[in-house]
Amino acid sequence: MATMAQTGEIHRILDLELGGTQESSSRRRKEGAEVPTGKTPKMNPVIEPLSWMLGTWLSDPPGDGIYPTLEPFHYLEEVHITHVGQPMLNFSFNAFHPDTKKPMHRECGFIRLKPDSNKVAFVSAQNTGIVEVEEGEVNGQELCIASHSIARISFAAEPRVEQIMRTFRLNAEGRLEQTVSMATTTQPMTQHLHITYKKVTP
Repeated sequence: MATMAQTGEIHRILDLELGGTQESSSRRRKEGAEVPTGKTPKMNPVIEPLSWMLGTWLSDPPGDGIYPTLEPFHYLEEVHITHVGQPMLNFSFNAFHPDTKKPMHRECGFIRLKPDSNKVAFVSAQNTGIVEVEEGEVNGQELCIASHSIARISFAAEPRVEQIMRTFRLNAEGRLEQTVSMATTTQPMTQHLHITYKKVTP
């Protein structure tokens, strides 16, 4: 179990890693942890280039799924992209069967932007047993990323996913689009998913 001194050092390191300063870190240690108030925190300026992704989004129309080894399918999806004042976005993607409404694919994680650049990292944990880091660039209202590393549980379904590419873009109608392509141990890079979302809350 960590001592109080060790815990304080951990908090200091995390604060600096997430964009704080030595002074702000020291002040927080003296004043104690801030208690959430329920108010929307001020957005960290580092993530301003990704602010167009913020909000709750619902698929409209249902998304399309295709792949050489699968029957074509449709799905519904609810997306939450938020921030808590840190220099990153938090996200969750929850897909459902369009008829039965049973849960399908789910993933959650963080989107970080390297300060003073357009370099982006997308960190995701998925209910398929995959954890991945994708990296790429944001240009205007389009984010293009590709897998940098993929880890999987030992009993994840075959064939293994070897690479993933995604594109997010805000279209002229103010809707968010996502296209996902992937390569597996048996298939080359091929488009897998395409979906358009409408924003339901800021």
